[in-house]
Order: sequence, then C-alpha cells, then structure tokens
Amino acid sequence: SVLLVSGSCGAEEVTPASVSPTFEPAIRADQMRPHVEFLASPKLEGRANSSRKKAREYIIEQLKAAGLKPLFEATASSNTASDDKTKASASTSYLQPVPGTPDETGATQIIGHNVGGWLPGSDPDLADEYLIISAHYDHLGVRDGQIYAGADDNASGVAMVLEVARAIAKSANKPRRSIAFVAFDLEEHLLWGSRWFAAHPPRPIEQLKLFITADMIGRSLGDLPLPAVFVLGSEHAEELKTALDRVGTTPKLEVCRLGTDLIGTRSDYGPFRDRQIPFLFFSTGEHPDYHSPRDTPDKIDYDKAARVASLVHNLTRHIADTQQPPVWTEAKVGDLDEPKALHRITTLLLEAEKQRPMTSTQKFMVTNVRNRTGQILKTNKMSTDDRTWLIRMSQLLLLSVF
Repeated sequence: SVLLVSGSCGAEEVTPASVSPTFEPAIRADQMRPHVEFLASPKLEGRANSSRKKAREYIIEQLKAAGLKPLFEATASSNTASDDKTKASASTSYLQPVPGTPDETGATQIIGHNVGGWLPGSDPDLADEYLIISAHYDHLGVRDGQIYAGADDNASGVAMVLEVARAIAKSANKPRRSIAFVAFDLEEHLLWGSRWFAAHPPRPIEQLKLFITADMIGRSLGDLPLPAVFVLGSEHAEELKTALDRVGTTPKLEVCRLGTDLIGTRSDYGPFRDRQIPFLFFSTGEHPDYHSPRDTPDKIDYDKAARVASLVHNLTRHIADTQQPPVWTEAKVGDLDEPKALHRITTLLLEAEKQRPMTSTQKFMVTNVRNRTGQILKTNKMSTDDRTWLIRMSQLLLLSVF
C-alpha cells in the first residue's frame, strides 16, 4: 500500500491511506520580511565581493540576539576579517574563513566566510550529537550596472535560518541534541563555502545526525499556483520519511517529496550527501526571475516562506528530541511521492496554458509526463524503468519548460 498524507503534493487526487497532523505556523510573515528586505536591499549590492561583509554582520547580530554561541574557533584570519560585532572571545568566532585555491607559489587568500551559531543540547547523553540548519547568503552582486538582489535566492533561506534559530533558542524547552545554524558563503561559486565546511567541520562530522538546507522558499515553481514546498533527501533515511509524516504541515502548504537524483546537485546539500549524512533540502522551486535583477523583495510570498520556515522549525524540534536519529540508507525505487508531484505540476502547467503558452514541443512533453505519471498512480506501482524515465523527464522539464 502507498502512504499518502493529508497536505502532501497531489494527495487530493488519490484517497489518503492515513492522515498527518496540521499545525499553525510557529513563524510569521512579518518576522521573515525584515530579513529579506535588508539582505536584498540595494545597499547590499547583491551580496557579492565586499558587500557580503554587511550581510555577515547582520546575520551575526541576529544569531547573537537569539543567544547562540559562536560555532567556530577563532583564527588570525577570522579576527582580522571581523570587527567588534563579529568577535565573541579570544578563542571563538561566528566566522569560518574560507580560503581559495593556492596560487603558483602555494599561497592562499581568504575569499569568503561561513557564519555560524551554536545552540547546546539539553540532554547530556545526546548533546554531543548535532543537527545543522543552513542556507547560503551570497548572491551574484552587480552586473552591467544592475543589482542582482537575490531576494528568493537566497535571502528567503537565510530568513528561515534566523527565525528558526530565534524560535528554538527562545523556547522554554531546549532541544535534546545540539543545533548549529549556518549561513554558507560562495554557494554561487561551486558550493565552495559548504564544501570547505564539510571538509573542515567545527565539530566532529560523525556526530552530525542531520543536515538541513533551504534555497529559494519564497516563490513558486514557474510561478504556478502551487502552494508547495519540495523536500528532497528523505529517500536516504526512513526516519526522515516517518518524521515528515508525523510532523505534518501547516494549512495551505503541500509537501512534495522528491529524490535528489531528479535534479542533481543544486545546493549546499551536495558535500554532506557525498559523505552519506542524512539530509533534507527545502525549496519552492525555480521561477522566471531566478538569477535575474527581478528577484526582489516585493515578489516574495512571505506567508508561504513563513509556512516553510515553520515546517523546518517543527521538523528540527522533532529530530532534535528523538531517541533514534536518522540513519543513512541507499535510496529505494518505488516511492510514489515523485510521480504524484510531477503529475500535479504538469496538470497545473496544462491548466495555466492560456496565461502561459507553451510551444508544441513543450506541450507534448508536459502532456506525456502527465499521462505516464497518471498511469503510474493508477497502477499504484513504479518500476525501475519508470523511475529512469522520471529522472530524464524531470531534468528535461527543468531545462526546457521552467
């Protein structure tokens, strides 16, 4: 039998076998908005080059205000890169310097800084284990005189990290496991910040039980009327599937679970997935303003971003307090979450064609995907050949339709 949950992507098309809870958002739109409006404001010039320093200072101020401790050991370069706002003590720092590749003389220079705060766990038996909640804060800067503000990519994700940190740190009951809240640099440069972090973790990497990252959570895939967040990574840990079902979702938010091989390595989960660390990636998908000067704060759906942040908050609290943490497993073929999601998306594309015309080739592809995913759902099973086809068509849809 197929487990379908209330509020899961496309669940209205099939009778649910079980019902997950819904919960009211723990984080509000008016809490998310100021972070996005500051980080994507013109004075931050698209958070590239020297303008990233202002973003770092803002993130550190928020982590300190939440009461989080510095995550990193201080180094000469982190202290040099800091001012009084970023230093915590002589031995700790909120900054992790990220060096570039050595030049011909073997010398390296610091090209970025990850930012991180630490919330110690309350259970002495579990406090050495930790979770990471993260998002990248860098963007594309100024190009040809135009500011690439990066409101959705990824000021929206950073706002999630800051508000989840505030909510959990200020709660009366502290989580049993420790939690690190991290803003990665240089994601737009081959994930260099998260790659450096994973190779040089401030805490033992074997004690990391779950990595969560969010990238673009304030819009909608292709600007379709899709009240969904895509969640990738649960295929590698049965405990994460169970946790998503038990936690449920907020009203007006659908959870679409997909396998990461449908889209490849698109964000900072890559270095952690490669180390077989259980992970979840949250995104509402690409839209027509992706990587353009049009990705501005006025385009963000702050209610939706707050609902996604609330989902991350509740899921984080659940995993931080469970006795058994997620355990990495190889992905299994056969889960119907993916054809459900693609069937829902392609149905919406066809319904929206009057407002968003497609070429004949695009319409043929979208219709083909809708028909075949509908057949998979009707038979209630997905073969290995179906899954191979699903991966290929998902990638073609991303390239040619969105």
